[in-house]
Amino acid sequence: MDMKFNFLGKALLTTAAAVALFAGPANAASGAKSDEAPLRVCAGANENPYSLKSEEGFENRIAKALGEAMGRDVEFVWEDRPAIYVVRDLLDKDKCDLVIGVDTGDPRVLTTSPYYRAGYVFVQPSNSKLEIEAFDSEDLAKANNVGYEPGGPAEVMMVKHGLFSKNFNYVKSLTNFKSSRNQYLRIDPALMVSNVSSGKSDVAIAFAPSVARYVKESDGKLKMTGVPDNNFRFDGEPVLFHFDQSMGVRKDDEKLLAELEEALEKAKPQIQEILIDEGIPVEEPTKPPSDTKS
Repeated sequence: MDMKFNFLGKALLTTAAAVALFAGPANAASGAKSDEAPLRVCAGANENPYSLKSEEGFENRIAKALGEAMGRDVEFVWEDRPAIYVVRDLLDKDKCDLVIGVDTGDPRVLTTSPYYRAGYVFVQPSNSKLEIEAFDSEDLAKANNVGYEPGGPAEVMMVKHGLFSKNFNYVKSLTNFKSSRNQYLRIDPALMVSNVSSGKSDVAIAFAPSVARYVKESDGKLKMTGVPDNNFRFDGEPVLFHFDQSMGVRKDDEKLLAELEEALEKAKPQIQEILIDEGIPVEEPTKPPSDTKS
């Protein structure tokens, strides 16, 4: 789930870096049968590519692999609202038990050890003559209609490099020129990628898990180039583009957290296979600091 709330970090919700995890009536997902209570995994009904009501989202698949490892049925609970409301309005109110994708260390929840790490990418046609590998690449200034999620780290860097105004109208068009006042507007990552594929946009900047599926489906016509983590604001503060991803539970649910840690280790091969199949360029999660002094 693309749930990024740090303005210096991942976009406020792309892409989630996001999948909504909600409560309500649900159908049990196929998986291991158990006498235990189902694992209540709340899921966005239309948070592609993370979660879909057809259960074709990659986080839906990860949830099923986790349920198998725990010997528990998985019960998805579908919600049409964006994932930004999940923790405050639903997880904290005991209407769901598990968020499949959050930033490691998200202060609103207890997070598991990271099970993968991913970063932002530049999406371009494979035959593009523009060589874009970083925000200070000269060819980025030559690109037309650069797509990105408003309010996120890409916007911070576009402003710094004087490219915000040039691309303002195009970015607004991705939300149909709707105002973000008092509402969250999600840009469909498939739309950003489709516009690059059709030539309407020269490049899109997005969290890799949000767009990898569509790049892979292009059969080599599109490519992803990782955004390096050497970006800084005008005041010298770092702007992060790579993030460890964990699962999140309520702050008082240490029992489930411990069970998830064990299940994640058991399901690790299946989860890695799902991420690779999705086309996500997976990085090794950051290792926690050692308690042993050298």
